Amino acid sequence: MSAEPPLVAGAAAELPLVPGVSAEPPLVAVVGPTAAGKSDLGVELALRLGGEVINGDSMQLYRGMDIGTAKLTLPERRGVPHHLLDLLDVGEPATVADFQTWAREAICDCRRRGVTPVVVGGSALYLRAVLDEFEFPATDADVRARLEAELAVVGPDALHARLQALDPVAAEVILPTNGRRIVRALEVIEITGRPYQATLPHHVYAFDGVVQVGLDVPRAELDARIAARVDRMWSTGFVDEVRRLDRAGLRTGRTASRALGYRQVLTHLAGECTEEEAREATVQGTRRFARRQDTWFRRDPRIRWLSYDAPDLATRALSAVRSRRH
Repeated sequence: MSAEPPLVAGAAAELPLVPGVSAEPPLVAVVGPTAAGKSDLGVELALRLGGEVINGDSMQLYRGMDIGTAKLTLPERRGVPHHLLDLLDVGEPATVADFQTWAREAICDCRRRGVTPVVVGGSALYLRAVLDEFEFPATDADVRARLEAELAVVGPDALHARLQALDPVAAEVILPTNGRRIVRALEVIEITGRPYQATLPHHVYAFDGVVQVGLDVPRAELDARIAARVDRMWSTGFVDEVRRLDRAGLRTGRTASRALGYRQVLTHLAGECTEEEAREATVQGTRRFARRQDTWFRRDPRIRWLSYDAPDLATRALSAVRSRRH
């Protein structure tokens, strides 16, 4: 895969949007917090709609990052083609601009073939950049270099506190540990003189016929599901997966090394914490991330929320798709 493109206005918008495209087939997005059951619902909808799944998880782009991202196995995909999985080695970077381009290519390809694209994932900014009209703010190499140098000295927490003071809304949805995104937000604020949040997508679709279905999980239940998922990760060899990927360059990867769970186990493998501490940090970090995901998605009034445990969930989701197309 090519190197990271420059983040300039319109840099990732070279693909034509799809004005005038018929609502046949629709563009379906299954969204919500981690561990809500999005992947299984996405496969079921694709089967019922004659569709194909497009991955909307920023870390499932990476080969070998399987257990920690809950990537569906081939049997679990039930014969449904999946796009944007296993594109990159763990040492390769990927930006929102990259993802926008790749996902829009896959969406357009599906629709040209008369196939319903079903985008599935919880990487909220990535999904919004794909579904909505969004051009990337300009960048400034000098400002970026200065902020990155400062990050190396003071750490992400200090810069996140600055972002909180300048743009509380952006700070709410950017993890305090995500130094790269914090630097990008501060860079945009300095260049544009506006809050970073103001440069993010508005609720205006770039495609016709979009239907978003969200999975609603009560917080206590979501916390329990996350703990159970982390237990499964550990019992199915997650630490060994991270160890293998560490030898393949995960630790130096600009994007993949930040993934929840992987970052915590890398810390353990470096001798900086026990394995049990890494496991507990993964649970707590994932719960905080899930809350941020839910906060982000709840701001979008276009999402049709369905209870994650409804016995007829797929039927309700299919009804939402059909009703929103008319």
